[in-house]
Amino acid sequence: MKFVKFELKDRVGYVILNRPEKRNALNAEFVEELKTTFRNAEKDTSVKVIVIKANGDAFCAGAALGYLKTLQTNSYEENLADSTALMELFQLIYSLKKVVIAQVEGHAIAGGWGLATVCDFVFAVPEVKFGYTEVKIGFIPAIVSLFLLRKIGEAKSKELLLSGHLIDSSVAHKFGLVNYISPLVEIDEKVFIFAQKLCLENSSQSMEMTKKLIADVQHLSINDGLKL
Repeated sequence: MKFVKFELKDRVGYVILNRPEKRNALNAEFVEELKTTFRNAEKDTSVKVIVIKANGDAFCAGAALGYLKTLQTNSYEENLADSTALMELFQLIYSLKKVVIAQVEGHAIAGGWGLATVCDFVFAVPEVKFGYTEVKIGFIPAIVSLFLLRKIGEAKSKELLLSGHLIDSSVAHKFGLVNYISPLVEIDEKVFIFAQKLCLENSSQSMEMTKKLIADVQHLSINDGLKL
């Protein structure tokens, strides 16, 4: 892997974004590496819980500037394939059979915040800035909007997606997008302890089926949901 590292510690698998010189900005190869890493971790019986974190000052700055420029000259088919790859990554993480925790120690912008949004839990340091900034550069936050609406509802989603404003961890926590805020010197330990509790106290099969239930039941009527 060129842009992604994987480490294992006591049944906790760490997916590490490793393009720090580019603020872990995404490109096509990076997205494919992430998809492969998550699929491998899902199949690995020695992994019970997954943590995604990053090397460098930023968690993920969204799509790389040079990469965005190439989209302007790509054909419709090429851009559709590009968007499909990102869609597959977000859907993969959201529906993964194992719990995924985002450990955000640096800014998470645009697609970078989308990456954290589709995780099951988000831990962040107080200084982090989050922002769905697509509208500021003439893009549409299309893929992440589906997951965001499910997570926080229409009014809050409109506030974030239409403004493109940057917010800090405390505001993201109030919106329901960050679960726990921890100082930088403590976040590694806090995330590991939390992941370990899931590993030691919870059933893998129960967590898998509960994730699937939450994902599947939301579009159903009360009657159909109860039958499910």
